[in-house]
Amino acid sequence: QLQLVESGGGLVQPGGSLRLSCAASGFTLDDYIIGWFRQAPGKEREGVSCISRSGRSTVYADSVKGRFTISRDNDKHTVYLQMNSLKPEDTAIYYCAAAPLARLCPTRREYVYWGQGTQVTVSS
Repeated sequence: QLQLVESGGGLVQPGGSLRLSCAASGFTLDDYIIGWFRQAPGKEREGVSCISRSGRSTVYADSVKGRFTISRDNDKHTVYLQMNSLKPEDTAIYYCAAAPLARLCPTRREYVYWGQGTQVTVSS
């Protein structure tokens, strides 16, 4: 069964850190670009970051640049999103998604597999 499962979300104070994981099963992860998206209440889902199949190239949204780091371990079939210096505006459900492409970053509709999401809440 083809599946992406996110984990690592939770409640954190402003300035804190979290590391999200996206575990893939049922397909070969290194054939896919992986993206992280987030959706806050009442807002559209937005792209946060994406990473090439090899992991050598990454792209970040301006709102997270310098604070978030995306990485992948294809041997472990897992992609990570390290989030530092978190702000209340980072509060959202975070999703990972996979696209069978080589170009960074795919548009949202080009991602073919999606996880169920993990909640991140930044609050004091």
